[in-house]
Amino acid sequence: MSARDHITAGIGWREHQGDGPVLVALHGIGSEARAFDGVAEALPGWRVIAWEAPGYGPSTPLAMDWPVAADYATALAGFLDALSLPKVHLLGHSLGTLIGAAFARAHPQRVSTLTLASCAQGGGAQPGTLPAKQAARLDDLAALGAPEFARARAPRLIFQPDQNPALVTAVFDGMSKVQLPGYAQAVRMLASGDLAADCAALNVPTAVVVGAEDIVTPPAQSKTAHAALPAAQRGALTLIPGAGHALHQQAPAALAAAIRAQAHQGVTP
Repeated sequence: MSARDHITAGIGWREHQGDGPVLVALHGIGSEARAFDGVAEALPGWRVIAWEAPGYGPSTPLAMDWPVAADYATALAGFLDALSLPKVHLLGHSLGTLIGAAFARAHPQRVSTLTLASCAQGGGAQPGTLPAKQAARLDDLAALGAPEFARARAPRLIFQPDQNPALVTAVFDGMSKVQLPGYAQAVRMLASGDLAADCAALNVPTAVVVGAEDIVTPPAQSKTAHAALPAAQRGALTLIPGAGHALHQQAPAALAAAIRAQAHQGVTP
């Protein structure tokens, strides 16, 4: 399946064309739209749209220095409006789970199904207060520069990195493109996020998927998000063996299967 890159309303996005269901994919804090190519290939016939989050790639950063997940959700709503997409299936990975859940909470009528992959719980900090762990991310980026920053971090996202050098390279390629102020805005949003709180308020069918070997956002975080979902909206909790944090790159077919299964619980747009 060929992919095309676009820019619309200040947002860069990558499109895999199809006449079937529409899936919008939201990448993680050190990633990019291209990371979902494997998932799109495993969903033949679907139209898969992966955005570059505000401040990533060619996308315009958000206006505020300390955004919260709802600010990214507002940007996503404007992006979908610009593409004339009133209702979609939504996939969030890692940081994208915070954005996806915030969007689904604010706009349930626009989400057929939500799939949360490798859930980033968020730190629950007040905006303006950056915890040490998140501050260290920005310190490392400033000290090392994006390529060396990515070289140090990328192997942690892949299960058995020594046996999967091509996957580590793919993760590195995306992470080495992070830039300021977009990455700093995303770090601050992560620090203030509270995924479980948004999950508890959802009114759309929601599934959770996580790599069994994820050491960045361990399975316990995804299980917490899944348990927080209202029973009427709680879809499957899928643990993918042999996959680390970047499960959309290490196990795209398994993630695609979970998305298809969840789509059967919603209404195809």
